[in-house]
Amino acid sequence: MKNEKSIVAVVAAISSFLTPFMSTALNLALPSIGTEFSADTILLSWLVTSFLLASSALLLPFGRIADIIGRKRILLNGLLIFGLSSLMGIFSGSINHLILLRILQGIGSAMIFGTAIAILTSVYPLNERGKALGINIATVYIGLSLGPFLGGILTHYFGWRSIFLFSGITGIITYLIAKRFVLNEWCDAKGETFDYFGSITYIISLLFLVYGFITFTSGGSIFILASLLFGSIFIHREHKTENPILNIKLLTNNLAFSMSNLAALLNYGATYAVAFLISFYLQSLRGFSAQDAGLILLAQPLVQAIFSPITGKLSDKVEPRTLASLGMGITCIGLVLFSFIKLDTSIYQIILNLVLLGFGFALFSSPNTNAIMSSVERKFAGVASAMLATVRILGQMTSMAIITVLIAFYVGNNPISAEFSPLFLQGITASFKVSAILCLFGIFASLARKNIRNQN
Repeated sequence: MKNEKSIVAVVAAISSFLTPFMSTALNLALPSIGTEFSADTILLSWLVTSFLLASSALLLPFGRIADIIGRKRILLNGLLIFGLSSLMGIFSGSINHLILLRILQGIGSAMIFGTAIAILTSVYPLNERGKALGINIATVYIGLSLGPFLGGILTHYFGWRSIFLFSGITGIITYLIAKRFVLNEWCDAKGETFDYFGSITYIISLLFLVYGFITFTSGGSIFILASLLFGSIFIHREHKTENPILNIKLLTNNLAFSMSNLAALLNYGATYAVAFLISFYLQSLRGFSAQDAGLILLAQPLVQAIFSPITGKLSDKVEPRTLASLGMGITCIGLVLFSFIKLDTSIYQIILNLVLLGFGFALFSSPNTNAIMSSVERKFAGVASAMLATVRILGQMTSMAIITVLIAFYVGNNPISAEFSPLFLQGITASFKVSAILCLFGIFASLARKNIRNQN
């Protein structure tokens, strides 16, 4: 049993590393891909958009399927699809072919993130769960940290296709390890039916919602309205059907689950755009190179990777609600401090504040994940894992939509130049102020939930 727990932890960790690594590494390679395929910015953006659409829309359905037919089975298929589609990227002959493969990667990613944390929860008891989840979350941040660094090296020396080769080989090796050494299967909702109509309405709703966020400044609000329509149909359906893909009672009757997910949504909505804003500030307003800006930004994910296992283990002993709320408070302080950033702010001060944000997020993320996964019955573990991943994506989209609107409000169509630096700085500081307010609401959402140990 002990060996199986260790193997599951390793498989889940590598699986969770793959997607953030691929996404951040690919961002560095976009200019090279654009040059090779003579692709414009819009086509290149679809390399990111197509992946987000596929993964976000399919997370919850795959989480539910995993609860019914087996979490290991869905994880294996996800690793295989992600690995093979990555390897096929080596032979891409056009940008359209590459976009299609990114859709397949998104499907594989939905299978992975809808099951990896659920399997960890199934294997580790309540008093060891936080540590395991903390290590898993640390690998996500390691992927985010290594992506720009290793992706830059691979692209520079071996070309952008080497990123797909590295991800593909890693995915296939992880698949083989899991297939050979993970012996048990977990399907706590076995025998229950799958709600196809509910899944279709949910997928359509999520597709419209995510695309609406992505195109928010160019008429995307109509897609958000369409998303609300299909979302209403979905909720009505889930109330009526005997075996829904999302049991609405998890949101209405389980305060720990609903408030923990709301806290995660607000936290990601408040913090995801920090890297974009500081990168923009350093390169466009302060004249730093992309490499130097990237090194400065590494401070935050590195601190998150170091402290996530520690805070996760701590949440096995201290109530996750307390730790997560404290982490949200520290994050809020960091965002407030960044709202006073100026053109002559010390780089050391920026790095220290990134460290503060990284610690705050580490203190929030692992305990909050532990709270979510420990607040539901085992038969809902796949759905809970998928729900958390979906909330993360929606929070990220919300964060980017907010700063896009604010930057456009303050700057308009003015070019990035020294003449308009004060306007850009106003947009950046306003974005941090709004993010801090979101984070403040997140503190109240985090405090509003029940104690997990009392519930269990």
